[in-house]
Amino acid sequence: MTTLQSAVLPAARGPVSATVAEALSAPPAGRVLPLDAIADADPFGDDLQLALHHCYELHYQGLPGVDAAWEWDPELLRLRAALENRFLAALRTKVPGGDDVDGEFAALLVEPIDAPGVSHYLRDEGEWWHVRELFAHRSIYHLKEGDPHAWVIPRLRGRAKAALVAVEFDEYGAGRADHLHAQLFADLLRGAGLPDGYLALLDHTPAPMLAIVNAMSMFGLHRSLRGALVGHFAATEITTAPSAQRIVQALDRLSAPPECRYFYTEHIEADSVHEQVMRHDVVGDLLDQEPTLAADVVFGVQATNLLEDRLTTHLLDSWRTGQSSLRQPLS
Repeated sequence: MTTLQSAVLPAARGPVSATVAEALSAPPAGRVLPLDAIADADPFGDDLQLALHHCYELHYQGLPGVDAAWEWDPELLRLRAALENRFLAALRTKVPGGDDVDGEFAALLVEPIDAPGVSHYLRDEGEWWHVRELFAHRSIYHLKEGDPHAWVIPRLRGRAKAALVAVEFDEYGAGRADHLHAQLFADLLRGAGLPDGYLALLDHTPAPMLAIVNAMSMFGLHRSLRGALVGHFAATEITTAPSAQRIVQALDRLSAPPECRYFYTEHIEADSVHEQVMRHDVVGDLLDQEPTLAADVVFGVQATNLLEDRLTTHLLDSWRTGQSSLRQPLS
């Protein structure tokens, strides 16, 4: 089983995350939390993204040493809303928008020729330390795989709800604890000689990866963004199987432990089916019921592409110069 998370909060990365960490170090006491520094924070930067990640984690498994009463503290929610507004506004300004859902999905099915991604790099020339760094980045999500998307279930109806639950059933191991995708990733981390504790690698993880997970949480926790969450989930399922296949090829070339390989082979088969379910049964039925959500679905797809592209650029720029892509290199 996955071990418990670290007993301490990660180090602050600026004034905003320092404010949140300092507040969470004691029980809520009706204090007013300052919002001034948020206006100057980079919406995609380490400081804002870590602060937002702390706020969201209170809705998942909690934070080490943090009073559970903080989860619904009005003052922390006011601060979180300010963080979300800055992040969401930045995402909206960075994507083209529109309401052509079919066009967005069709574009995801076209393999890039002149802009190969992380899985291409790992397959063709990646080294074992590159692979381990990718595992560290993705641990921030995969150790809670499926959880952000579960928030949208009560916000759907009919076939869309039933189909999304069917996809989530697979994410949660089809009822088998040892087949939970989060558990498979914990097995992968141990196979790679990395800590498998929930958020154990958070101090290592830079803003581009935190932003991906924060976007999932933000979409999932707001009913008004249910279309964006569905768009995000569909985009993820469409693109996972081909990239997982390339990572398996990289792991085979590097003679990686079987635990590392199994996580990705499981996703090759599962996500090729999930792609069709998400596109036709979830998105299709949702838009039949609520056609005005088309622009939100497109936004979810485009925001996902934007954030994944930012992570890809960060990883490849680092690796091609022989540098670690992590805030703290792995031992």
